[in-house]
Amino acid sequence: QVQLVESGGGSVQTGGSLRLSCAVSHSSSSSYCLAWFRQAPGEEREGVAMIDRFGRAVHTDSVRGRFTISQDSTQKTLILQMNRLKPDDSAMYYCAARDAEYCYNLRTPSFAFWGQGTQVTVSS
Repeated sequence: QVQLVESGGGSVQTGGSLRLSCAVSHSSSSSYCLAWFRQAPGEEREGVAMIDRFGRAVHTDSVRGRFTISQDSTQKTLILQMNRLKPDDSAMYYCAARDAEYCYNLRTPSFAFWGQGTQVTVSS
């Protein structure tokens, strides 16, 4: 069983930065694909970035160059550093995990474990 708890959300102005953290509780003998998703009101949940146990990261086009996903060596802390934030980045941000060595895709149904979310609001 995997438990995820996000923190670090808040309100910033356009161009500002936020750093989201996710505490991941899991069996240390397992490997995971960890990811960040976001969901704005009335929108579908969308993948933001993912990282596998080897540290290979993928970022979706809309955040590439502005956001960076990272993790510690034990995969028990997941980070999303968000720079040059825009109002379109406003959403509830969720961390997610799947029990796999590799990240195959950034689709919601592929991830079995989810946190409760942390709100990010970017004002213009």
